[in-house]
Amino acid sequence: MLGAPWRQRHADGVCGRMRSASQRCRDIERQAGYLQPESCAPPPPPSHGQRDAMWFIRDGCGIVCGIITWLLVFYAEFVVVFVMLLPSKSLAYSLVNGTLFNSLAFLALASHFRAMCTDPGAVPKGNATKEFIESLQLKPGQVVYKCPKCCSIKPDRAHHCSVCKRCIRKMDHHCPWVNNCVGENNQKYFVLFTMYIALISLHALVMVAFHFLYCFEEDWTKCSTFSPPATVILLILLCFEGLLFLIFTSVMFGTQVHSICTDETGIEQLKKEERRWAKKTKWMNMKAVFGHPSSIAWLSPFATPDHGKADPYQYVV
Repeated sequence: MLGAPWRQRHADGVCGRMRSASQRCRDIERQAGYLQPESCAPPPPPSHGQRDAMWFIRDGCGIVCGIITWLLVFYAEFVVVFVMLLPSKSLAYSLVNGTLFNSLAFLALASHFRAMCTDPGAVPKGNATKEFIESLQLKPGQVVYKCPKCCSIKPDRAHHCSVCKRCIRKMDHHCPWVNNCVGENNQKYFVLFTMYIALISLHALVMVAFHFLYCFEEDWTKCSTFSPPATVILLILLCFEGLLFLIFTSVMFGTQVHSICTDETGIEQLKKEERRWAKKTKWMNMKAVFGHPSSIAWLSPFATPDHGKADPYQYVV
């Protein structure tokens, strides 16, 4: 705990009593010796350009994975449009499937961009100063923790990400495919990304199956503008890509929805952390992520959800 010496002794006693209960004082938060506000210099005030800057993690692996994701979607677009739809004899078939596939692909890429370039809920870096601690006006029985890695006051349910180098509120995991953490502010976009990728993967697989049947019934030289060997290779690669991503994103989508409904992040489930927050209904948990009230905007990556205004710094013990 941060504050006067008696508060530090009180925190030692609290932490001592809580060690046996699912390691309440977890990881770096166990010793009050870490909680030294005088060791944290106040962060410099952000400039106007810094306040308006887009969130982006400069991680080589994440950037490569993000680029690969877009290239795979563009490859699927190429095969669907130029190999299967344009050579089709049915204009209605091409228009309906082309519009549906391209719309879902656009929403998938938009969701990926929002998940990648949205601040996931990073705690202000270096705010563990004496002035900020006093401004919290802690009451008896309220405890705050400090992260020594980023010198920040650690909100409840926040965890430090070694890739982002920040503490992230309600951090679920760090995903290299979106080159970002999945946290309080961008979980909606990540869920939408997995859902739309799963849908376009399923749609592509269905179209590949129909196109193979069409080519078997007709002449292979007439069912595609490419040569038969090239057509077969392109369709098989798309089928492999679609099946792989359908399985992967469907599993991720299911685990994310389960995590939202139970109001327990992936890290909290993995570390079996003790629940210290109020239990809400599944529908309220969905609204907390996708926004109030429920509407068609839940499916839009362009609609920013309203997460409420709870005080994140208070640990009631």
